Amino acid sequence: MYPAPEFPPRKPRLFARTPPAVFPVVLGLLGLGLALRQGLSALGLPGGMAEVLLGAAGAIWAFAMLAYGAKLGRRPGVLAEEMRVLPSRGGVAAGSVGAMALAAALAPFAPRIASALLLLALLGHAAQAVMLVAVLRRLPDPARRVNPSVHLSFVGPIVGALAAAGLGWTGLAVALFWATLPVALLIWTLSAVQFAREVPPAPLRPILAIHLAPASLLASVAAQTGQTEMAVAFALAGGAYLATMLLGARWMTVAGFSPLWGSFTFPLAAYSGALFAVGWDFAGTVVLIAALGVVPVIAYQVIRMWATGSLAQKTNAAEA
Repeated sequence: MYPAPEFPPRKPRLFARTPPAVFPVVLGLLGLGLALRQGLSALGLPGGMAEVLLGAAGAIWAFAMLAYGAKLGRRPGVLAEEMRVLPSRGGVAAGSVGAMALAAALAPFAPRIASALLLLALLGHAAQAVMLVAVLRRLPDPARRVNPSVHLSFVGPIVGALAAAGLGWTGLAVALFWATLPVALLIWTLSAVQFAREVPPAPLRPILAIHLAPASLLASVAAQTGQTEMAVAFALAGGAYLATMLLGARWMTVAGFSPLWGSFTFPLAAYSGALFAVGWDFAGTVVLIAALGVVPVIAYQVIRMWATGSLAQKTNAAEA
């Protein structure tokens, strides 16, 4: 009735089980590099360290995307399977959002490459969002509940606005700002209502940190497009939420380390960038120092899990 165990155990083909859950920490490293670039510039310091970090993070993103592309090449249908699982769903979106962050990093040095990468990332991200809606419609009601990770899928293009502003495409940056703003507000509202009704289980609490990312990025884009009042408002809102997170840090991390701790990385880096964008350099420096201590440590642990194969197992990544 049950098949005999294989001996020796079957080994998956190369990259056949690449876990999308690696992309949030890669996005965190890219965001940290962008924030460090802003911080060093604001403090009048040489920016070489930021460029080294961005180069290393870009290389990791490229390798991870190559590995995941090989997985999709073997069986494209695996993408829909990944979107049924929470860690993989957010990871898939973080992959294309990472391409937008990389475009922002490349904009000052290689505008043509950055422009092409940005457009491809926006198109790919839009296709993912459409697919996610189709997948969610077929899932049972509990699996369709709003959770903070949907910010990555539906508000993620706000990162593209950073790259667009850096390329001088102010019109596109403003359009992305106003397109993602109501979606972020809707997700925040639905999440607040849901939180009031039901407290999330301990293992899922780290993803609450993702709520900080849209506020931070909206503040940065508003500052870069001349919407000063909006930038200050979102920076203050982000600060209030970050303070709440710090007060509840023990509660959010009580389940111990997991791949979902990647949710702490990119919001923290994004908020540091937002503070520099609105001109609050001292506060930005404080948050940046904290991010420099937190983001690489979490990223190292998650990438190490990927290298050992445990990340795919713990996040239930599909196999091609």
